[in-house]
Amino acid sequence: MKILGLQKLTLLDFPDHMAAIVFLGGCNFRCPFCQNSSLVLTPTALPAISQEDFSAFLRKRSGILEGICVTGGEPTLHPNLPDFLASIKEAGYLVKLDTNGTNPEMLEELLQQGLVDYVAMDIKAGRTNYARVCGLTDRARAACLLEKVSQSAELLKNSFTEFEFRTTAVKGLHTMADFEDIASWLSGSEKYYLQSFRDCPEILQQDHCFTSFSQPKLLEFLACLQKEIPQACLRDPQPDKT
Repeated sequence: MKILGLQKLTLLDFPDHMAAIVFLGGCNFRCPFCQNSSLVLTPTALPAISQEDFSAFLRKRSGILEGICVTGGEPTLHPNLPDFLASIKEAGYLVKLDTNGTNPEMLEELLQQGLVDYVAMDIKAGRTNYARVCGLTDRARAACLLEKVSQSAELLKNSFTEFEFRTTAVKGLHTMADFEDIASWLSGSEKYYLQSFRDCPEILQQDHCFTSFSQPKLLEFLACLQKEIPQACLRDPQPDKT
């Protein structure tokens, strides 16, 4: 596995656990508000952390860290992801996976093999707005990927693995219609987080005019979501990722 980044400590990313974050490259979306553009656009140009160094890190932090968050990019695009996660589990760590949900076959394999302890799945937008928010211009491909996202959502809802759905609200991309549809789509889900867009130098669309919504507007979206997802809540918009 080509590891393109390692954040050695996070207190926020893996709920209730002290963890580290591993970054993998490549993605099948081109979300214009993505904060990890180099991982998405130019992963082959980035320096990699060797498997030996990562294994040494796991040994050194044993008994200190509880979990490893695997994020990207989109981790499920890597065929050897099951073996990579198995090695983390064998080292005694819990595994949290971040995914856009476009590879339900891989997700199902990970769930069935017990290789993930927590899954955070991005719900990018309402279904009619998905292609735009994900930066997809091919309609047929966008429709296919959206169907796979729906399959992954159903897999999680019917699994015994702890999971959450989450959406980053971006002024300039989202409207109330998105959250009305998401509420209907994910009705009855236990964990859903609405989080605010945060600008940074790594945003994929460099000439963007995206901003964050005001707190009152976010609360309006949240109230809409809570009609169908009663436990939906706002998440701190200042994550500790770098």
